[in-house]
Amino acid sequence: MQEVRLTTPATVANVVCGFDCLGFALAEPFDEMVVRKADVSGIRLVHRDNFGLPTDPNRNVAGVAAAAILKAAEADFGVDIEITKHIKPGSGIGSSAASACAAVVAINELLNDRFTKIELVGFALVGEALASGSRHADNLAPCILGGFTLVRSTYPLDIVKLDFPPLWATIIHPQIEIRTSEARSILPNEVSLKSAVKQWANVGALVAGLSNGDYGLIARSLEDVIVEPVRRSLIHNFNEVKAACLEAGALGGGISGSGPSIFMLSVDRDTAELVQDAMIKVYSLTGIEFSTYVSEIARTGSKIVAGDE
Repeated sequence: MQEVRLTTPATVANVVCGFDCLGFALAEPFDEMVVRKADVSGIRLVHRDNFGLPTDPNRNVAGVAAAAILKAAEADFGVDIEITKHIKPGSGIGSSAASACAAVVAINELLNDRFTKIELVGFALVGEALASGSRHADNLAPCILGGFTLVRSTYPLDIVKLDFPPLWATIIHPQIEIRTSEARSILPNEVSLKSAVKQWANVGALVAGLSNGDYGLIARSLEDVIVEPVRRSLIHNFNEVKAACLEAGALGGGISGSGPSIFMLSVDRDTAELVQDAMIKVYSLTGIEFSTYVSEIARTGSKIVAGDE
């Protein structure tokens, strides 16, 4: 294999109560990437989008993730990487994760599938650490494995792929940027035992609800008593959006990743579209530009769409 073309999905991390451990993949939006094997060593990057991201491979999440897997493989070749991003950086739906994951999945294909998917998440963690300043895999895991995932540990990596019933996500992305590193800096260093116990119970119940297809339990478990109360102040009209979406029939939801995107889960497309209407009605009053997405939760992650011998 000399060239690989692939798509890699947007993801939602934290999933309300599952800070740094729960995430799921979206069917759309997604990024596109082309990775070509090169006789010249090293990594060369080109962006086919207008987001102004660095093309220095040492400052680009795809570049450092690519370097990690090439080094581990002791590869005797370099790579040329073309990235077309449709997931806006700083949107809260896994833009940096998509770039890091696409690079390692593509290079693994050039290496004849040498590494496992869990190992690929480990290489992508190098890119995510560059973007956010910390090692967290709640976007990376669903981006590579698809569906709903739970990251039990990052030292060592221990990832559980979860069963889940049909679910649709509605997302609103206000056109403002909240940097992950900044959103993490405002989090409390300590939480009360009472809050911790409630959060643990919600995470366990959410996993059980997903596994059993119990929509009522899923809805009751989508509650965050630790992170959302701090971060919601960063997002204009967050409370109003959430209330309107619940009124429209959503099971529940909250901040996607570190924001500014807000996600809500619904049992079917029709409800998800009603939730979208509610989001638009509320956010149109702010004067802030925004975009919305309605997507089924994708059961697959990054996908090879073409390859050349």
